[in-house]
Amino acid sequence: MNSDIITVARAAIVAEAESVHGLLDYVNDEFENIVRLVYECKGRIVISGIGKSALIAQKIVASLNSTGTPAIFLHAADALHGDLGMVQPDDIVIIISKSGESPEIKVLAQLIRSFGNKMIALCGNENSTLVRFADYFLNSTVSEEACPNNLAPTSSTTAQMVMGDALTVCLMKLRGFDTRDFARYHPGGALGKRLYLRVADLYIQNERPEVKEDSLIKDVIVEITKKRLGATVVTDKEGKIAGIITDGDLRRMLEKDIYDEKITAKDIMSGTPKTIHPSELAVNAFQMMRSHNITQLVVADESGYKGIIHLHDLVKEGII
Repeated sequence: MNSDIITVARAAIVAEAESVHGLLDYVNDEFENIVRLVYECKGRIVISGIGKSALIAQKIVASLNSTGTPAIFLHAADALHGDLGMVQPDDIVIIISKSGESPEIKVLAQLIRSFGNKMIALCGNENSTLVRFADYFLNSTVSEEACPNNLAPTSSTTAQMVMGDALTVCLMKLRGFDTRDFARYHPGGALGKRLYLRVADLYIQNERPEVKEDSLIKDVIVEITKKRLGATVVTDKEGKIAGIITDGDLRRMLEKDIYDEKITAKDIMSGTPKTIHPSELAVNAFQMMRSHNITQLVVADESGYKGIIHLHDLVKEGII
């Protein structure tokens, strides 16, 4: 029984993969014209469908909106009962359908044509009513569904989604949509924070531990304990960074049994602390910590020592 399940699952994956691969033949001059049409649109991209195609339409709408192309979803059935009013003169309408012959789809296509809006048919039937009424044809034809009965929308809906993704990615390229734009549209969650949260946003929330090179070991221990960052920066007479002392340095000193009240910060500090500029992304701070196997970085700019960013700051913000 288990082997049958595995066989069916693998066959479904292969069928869908082959259907997606077959879409390469439909990325042609018509596809390029559609991309440029959408790119130059002065209004919104209205995407409609019914049944499973309506769900794909919503996904494509979300992808376009999140990458700089204003889009709205219009359910084909609701369009015929008042929601058609959301279509404005400058909008481009994309209607998604496998057959292009669903009753609601055929009526909607006729109405959009009468409105005068440019219409794109994302369809798996080039001889359909939908394609006949459309100005442009985005072909998503598949040879068969992954469903064992060749009935349930499987390969066809995957093909629709892939063509929508291809359209979205091409628009991103034309717009020069980069990580800064992505961060602006995705400010929430860990992904957004990775793209916009900077070291300066985090270190200012911490204390600023500092001792001088001639500070006694007792003062070093007090400063590290008081500021609760597991380390303190050591500065020289001019206030420039001379080194760093971590709680690990203190433990190693005790292990070597060399504790003496007259020991100064200069005697046990590490002279080359790892530093990061406040303007750096917080995720870059994490990468530095991981590569050097440390838990804190000294934050410094052209004016000197600013503070410390700790691994716990990144954990708290969900960067890790």
